[in-house]
Amino acid sequence: MSNDNSFSQAREQHMAAMPSVFVSHGAPTYAIEPGLAGAQLAAVGRALGKPKGIVIVSPHWMTPGVEITATLKPETIHDFGGFPAALYRIRYPAPGAPQLAGRTMEQLASRGIKASLNATRGLDHGAWVPLLHMYPEADVPVVQVSLPLDTDEQRAFELGRALAGLADEGVLVVGSGSLTHNLYEFRTGNVDEAAYAREFSSWIRSSVQQGDHERLLQALQRAPHAARAHPTSEHFLPLLVAAGAASVATPVTVLDAGIRHGVIAMESYVFGQSIELDMEVSHA
Repeated sequence: MSNDNSFSQAREQHMAAMPSVFVSHGAPTYAIEPGLAGAQLAAVGRALGKPKGIVIVSPHWMTPGVEITATLKPETIHDFGGFPAALYRIRYPAPGAPQLAGRTMEQLASRGIKASLNATRGLDHGAWVPLLHMYPEADVPVVQVSLPLDTDEQRAFELGRALAGLADEGVLVVGSGSLTHNLYEFRTGNVDEAAYAREFSSWIRSSVQQGDHERLLQALQRAPHAARAHPTSEHFLPLLVAAGAASVATPVTVLDAGIRHGVIAMESYVFGQSIELDMEVSHA
């Protein structure tokens, strides 16, 4: 309960608003093969310092309506199969925060979004894998928010807008997805080159750097190779959650970690803060 009480006490203090973050969480093996992307997230964690709590959205938890984790000790969910045994031994024992879950539900309600608390759900790999690199000590309370099954681009952005007020209380809002996500090509290796992924990523980066939310909201219709980069939309939607959660549209810190497996763009963004990354030390 001490972590939850700490969050409650932190609300009494005046704090500068936290930025919001979009993370490309890649394949589950990202947990044990961090590479440049993992080193960049570690540097972001050091630069931002320890937030009072983290609210994270992942496409690996989709529900009929919005749900919010409210357990004190969320389990580490290994929601994947066929990967190395080392992955299944990893635990990310970050504490939960029922107090923060309640505040999150209040914030959503203030924007007309109904939500319910889930007292048993843990953290899926879309949540714990990137946080493993950002905050490897697992000492920041974490609350996960589900994506509704009927979420579209506009609703994802509005979900982020509803979460934006938490930044003033020292809470870091994270949208965890993937800048490109074509699982068929990933699994079959049927890739001629990564050119399409780079062109799509470049278009998105330009939109993000310009703070052009309208362009981002239309990305899956307008961006080059959008249908190939995202045959389904769920891994793109957390980007819109993170963009909506930002207190200001710019500046944006771009974390370009290249393309993995030929098709998975590992680019991530910090919205609302320009960060000079210290890459000398890695927590990978």
